[in-house]
Amino acid sequence: MTGLKNLADIQAAEARLFVDLPDSTYSVIQQTSLRTPDAPALSFFLSVDQHRTPEVISYQSLLANIHRAANLFTELGATKGTRIAFILPNLPETHFVIWGGQAAGIVVPLNPLLDSAALGTLLQATAAEIIVTLAPFPTTDLWSKVRAQLEHLPSVRHLVLVDLARRLPALQPPLVDDSPAASRAAPATAGLQALQQLVPKSVQLHDFHAGLARQPAERLRSERQIAAEDHSSWFCTGGTTGLPKLAMRTHRNEVANAWSLNRVFGDLGDTAVAFCGLPLFHVNAVMVTGLAPFATGSHVLLGTPQGYRSPGLVQRFWEVVAHHRVTHFSGVPTLYASLLQVPLGNQDISSLLCGLCGAAPMPREVTRAFETLTQVPILEGYGLTEGTCVSSATPRLAERRPGSIGMRIPGQKMKCVVLDDLGAYVRDCQPGEVGSIIIAGPNVFVGYHDPVHNQGLWLDCGDSERWLNTGDLGCSDEDGFFWITGRKKELIIRGGHNIDPSAIEEPLHRHPAVQLVAAVGRPDLHAGELPIAYVQLRPGSQTTARELETFAKTAITERAAIPKEIHIIDAMPVTGVGKIFKPDLKRREALRALLTALEQADIEVAALEVLPDAERGMRAHVTLSNPAQAVAAESVLGRFTVPYILQTANAGNQ
Repeated sequence: MTGLKNLADIQAAEARLFVDLPDSTYSVIQQTSLRTPDAPALSFFLSVDQHRTPEVISYQSLLANIHRAANLFTELGATKGTRIAFILPNLPETHFVIWGGQAAGIVVPLNPLLDSAALGTLLQATAAEIIVTLAPFPTTDLWSKVRAQLEHLPSVRHLVLVDLARRLPALQPPLVDDSPAASRAAPATAGLQALQQLVPKSVQLHDFHAGLARQPAERLRSERQIAAEDHSSWFCTGGTTGLPKLAMRTHRNEVANAWSLNRVFGDLGDTAVAFCGLPLFHVNAVMVTGLAPFATGSHVLLGTPQGYRSPGLVQRFWEVVAHHRVTHFSGVPTLYASLLQVPLGNQDISSLLCGLCGAAPMPREVTRAFETLTQVPILEGYGLTEGTCVSSATPRLAERRPGSIGMRIPGQKMKCVVLDDLGAYVRDCQPGEVGSIIIAGPNVFVGYHDPVHNQGLWLDCGDSERWLNTGDLGCSDEDGFFWITGRKKELIIRGGHNIDPSAIEEPLHRHPAVQLVAAVGRPDLHAGELPIAYVQLRPGSQTTARELETFAKTAITERAAIPKEIHIIDAMPVTGVGKIFKPDLKRREALRALLTALEQADIEVAALEVLPDAERGMRAHVTLSNPAQAVAAESVLGRFTVPYILQTANAGNQ
């Protein structure tokens, strides 16, 4: 595999895209297993204290467990159209479920941090027949959250339980139930029978490990011939509450995106080690630190069930990198900002070739500081679940341009276009001209499960391509590099977590004193954005921001979506036709965030405005009282993604 350096290299690489490309994710892993059966495929450590003695799974063993998982699901009645939902932390078993589930049916990953009601809504929308989750275990609540919804899920026939007690024998037996009077027994024996009494009679419980043990490991019992266009996964996107959007993806989508990702990374060698710290319910973890390295025979290091959220992992990350000779990892801007606070000490991280950053805009100052500290390049990328995972990135061997999301990946087309007022295609944008970003190619999904969500999604540009309107705004230069300039979707991106504003607005609208609600993101040095809500009260009604914040904590089911602050205002800004004008509120929050940061740094600000900007949506205009503080001000402002113009008594620069 050769590395990509420019657009010509991308065009040359994609000419070979469909040469011997496997038809399915199962075939990808099967081919690697046949090629290097004894090579390490997946290593796992339960806590950072145990990272030096991980469980190591070879490619031969990985394929065997994928066979067993697929055969278990087939035994439970799964066919290629059966939805198999999983609600699990990062475990080796999670990989068995993902790839075994795709070999038997369609996997549906769900966020285990969601509350019970939100999970129930998603499970109902998917019409899942099989659910895989954790058996009852101290400090975990997945069993209780799922059990509470089963009576509302008529499609569910089987609940398969992964027993964490097998990894911590000292804690056996686990809790059978979360009630004080619950008995204690292992799910594989008497405990499973006890648990069966706690669920509807229409749902049959199974022990995952016991189920695997009785299945053949060398083949698929179904003898299924998986077609490239068969559905492989449905991912929830566009927010996780309200009316969920279920993105339907095919085996060809995932195989093609893995192929493209490996061209972006370039030749990392057969000793490459990819660290996985992002959750496996997210496309980034599944593709960037899952299928893509499995396709090349690389080694995936799975770091604790909680990933980067695990206590002590970030603080000892360089130790993990040095010991395991990690070559690459993927993270969100908040991770890189946190790693800046961790001294390198004497750790040898020379194996580390790159870090990939996506999910949210990366502040330039964080990029500069991280690369100065580590001498490791950050490859910024852009993608969406509907494009399988990654749509553009800066190839590891290519020139890097600050703020750019890189070039389109091989095999996928990407361009900026001008649309009319009805959202129809008018023309392609010129270099540097801002327009709507659209993509087409083998990695672009089939569509949403609910046809209503597909309205206005596809564009006819007068050619044979099926163009997806991403909803994002951007521009590109003559060399094929892209920049994001705005997000029409108005998602709030908190630490890489996509929050649909409606997940905040709809619950707050249920408060009797509330007339109008608008949720926007406030720029934040750590989280990228924090959710903030603006509220206009009904005439004659009275309440306080504190009372609304208390209400929000109980009404909003997604914890990450709970507003950091709620502001009560006299009148909501609206457009000429009466629609709430969120850009005004976004500028208010940007002004508040920048001014606070400058004041905390003791920088004397003579004037600060955040004004509309045709190219970037908004731009801060900062005037300093003391010209000698210009460098310090640049350092503070550069840590935000808000573009700015800095003026002093002597000069102005952007």
